[in-house]
Amino acid sequence: MTVTPEFELGPMAVGTLVGLAGLLFLLAPVVDPVAVGGGAVSVVALSAVVLTAGFSLGTVVFARRGHRLFAIAHGVFAVAWALLVLGPLLGVGDLLVAGVVVLVAGIGLLVTLARDR
Repeated sequence: MTVTPEFELGPMAVGTLVGLAGLLFLLAPVVDPVAVGGGAVSVVALSAVVLTAGFSLGTVVFARRGHRLFAIAHGVFAVAWALLVLGPLLGVGDLLVAGVVVLVAGIGLLVTLARDR
């Protein structure tokens, strides 16, 4: 009997984005900034953007599978991480503070929802 693994596109795409984000983060000390548009962007910043995309895609993947709590968790972290990345990149401290607020409030929401299960 042969066991054939089943690969699903959504989870594979999320895993690929998260893995790529981790790889970019690890490569940051040895890779020069990358030219994007008219400027140079650090590999760490690209890693953060890719991780945000992974969280965002995870929201959709879990929602389509009916895993409400996991979808909400990914959505909260996607928004919080985007704000935590954009704040320092744009030099806007209020975005950084908003990211922390979203993260803390989101964790509170997730704990409440998990208790109600």
